[in-house]
Amino acid sequence: QVQLVESGGGVVQPGGSLRLSCAASGISFSYYDMSWYRQAPGKQRELVAGITTGGSTNYADSVKGRFTISRDNAKNTVVLQMNTLTPEDTAVYYCNARRSRLDYWGKGTLVTVSA
Repeated sequence: QVQLVESGGGVVQPGGSLRLSCAASGISFSYYDMSWYRQAPGKQRELVAGITTGGSTNYADSVKGRFTISRDNAKNTVVLQMNTLTPEDTAVYYCNARRSRLDYWGKGTLVTVSA
């Protein structure tokens, strides 16, 4: 059974930082491209950051220079380090694993940026 379990969400003040983790099980993790998406209230889910099996990364323009995605294939974990957070970063953050037609999602973790 495939499981993607996100952790690390919470409430943070503007300008603060959070570190999200996604622990994967039930998949050959190193063969999957991993991504973080987010969905804010009333908005569509959007890609935040992705990292390929080879370690190449891509970011949404809105988070470039503030967020960093990384993966640890030995621990089956992908991490999103989020710095200089703003209220516009408030959303549920989802972990995604993709390989060809295989596409798996976590249940999400809520990030709230508020003073």
